[in-house]
Amino acid sequence: MSEPTKILLTEDQIPTSWINVLPELPGGALPPLHPGTMQPAGPDDLSALFPPAVIEQEVSSEHEIKIPDAVREALGLWRPTPMYRARALEQAIGTRSRIYYKYEGVSPAGSHKPNSAIAQAYYNQQAGITKLTTETGAGQWGSALSFAGAKFGIDVEIYMVGSSYDQKPYRRSMMQTWGAQVHRSPSDRTEAGKANAGSPTGSLGIAISEAVELAAQRPDTNYSLGSVLNHVLLHQTVIGQETIAQLGIAGETPDVVIAAAGGGSNFAGLAFPWWREKRRHGLSTRFVATEPAACPTLTQGAYGYDFGDASGLTPLLPMYTLGHGFVPPPVHAGGLRYHGMAPLVSALVKAGEVEARAIRQNETFDAALTFARTEGIIPAPESAHAIRTAVIEAEQADAAGEERVILFLLSGHGHFDLAAYDQYLAGDLEDPEFSSAERDRALDELPKGAPAIA
Repeated sequence: MSEPTKILLTEDQIPTSWINVLPELPGGALPPLHPGTMQPAGPDDLSALFPPAVIEQEVSSEHEIKIPDAVREALGLWRPTPMYRARALEQAIGTRSRIYYKYEGVSPAGSHKPNSAIAQAYYNQQAGITKLTTETGAGQWGSALSFAGAKFGIDVEIYMVGSSYDQKPYRRSMMQTWGAQVHRSPSDRTEAGKANAGSPTGSLGIAISEAVELAAQRPDTNYSLGSVLNHVLLHQTVIGQETIAQLGIAGETPDVVIAAAGGGSNFAGLAFPWWREKRRHGLSTRFVATEPAACPTLTQGAYGYDFGDASGLTPLLPMYTLGHGFVPPPVHAGGLRYHGMAPLVSALVKAGEVEARAIRQNETFDAALTFARTEGIIPAPESAHAIRTAVIEAEQADAAGEERVILFLLSGHGHFDLAAYDQYLAGDLEDPEFSSAERDRALDELPKGAPAIA
């Protein structure tokens, strides 16, 4: 084979530092706000939830932050992850473009999420924390933190969004196998859960409220978040750095970089290192964040300050939001059912550096089947959004008479999502409608007194 299908790196090529784009944001970064005073939140405001090292990373002005040896060693269980040239997919859709994908489903938890879970568990262990609470949507983050907790000897308690708890029982089994406690959210174990008992499907915002409430009550317990915040996006940049090396081996530079976007972590992990390359070396690369049409935070949301959770326990974040009270329809891409978007990703969208595209549920599964039947990997519903967008980009390139180099992130496998595939194959999968009226009601409840963002 003169032209390889997969491009592999060796363990000594695992990145040694994380890439921090915070100091390079166009126009500078906006601070989170204290929910009581509406003033910029400082390290003391976060100390009840996060260890000192993580708080430092959240606000760091360093362009690169060294990865601790213990974290890098743990990442070596599955990193570097492979990159593939999607030759069979290219042939099936008849494109002249060249499509590459980075596959994060080879991690123990089956997704990109352990990249941050390992780092967070390590820093909490170093700070003497014995228990972590968290939320999870589709279960990818809960699985990752359960694995990381077992790795570093930390107990983990998880609040899983109700619709995903029901749809994905084996993801729950996975978390419990690694020793975690898993509760359906909203639950009757917290005041936040009781206050939202009327929500049959739950939401990530509600689950976050439950996990934060518990963590704030105990000095030996911290909260761990799988997306949205700066330090989480930072930890994921190992993905993009590896793809820079891998596409270098292939002699390619991407014309477009694509990833699904729910809270922003897997998109940032792939895109941020390439965005820095674009700024420093004058690349013409475009970036496309893809979201569900049923929860279109970037394409239908407002840009302003909002809570990260449903109950208003967290600092206010500058982000695109559908309103912290918005409960998205129960699409199978549970990891993308979040009312807000990471401040760093939001800022780049607002600045015109990143494009956003919303995709309906059935067309994502149509793309997922095409991908599975050509490339062999059954993708997670979240990842299928990126696949669909890659196909759209290839089709647009062909129509324009262009040959594009398309890079997307296959953020996880869909082995625990086969019930959703059953529904699609039976013709029973719905396309839940986004309710602009529900969004408007939620936006009317945005925190009063927060400064407007131009």
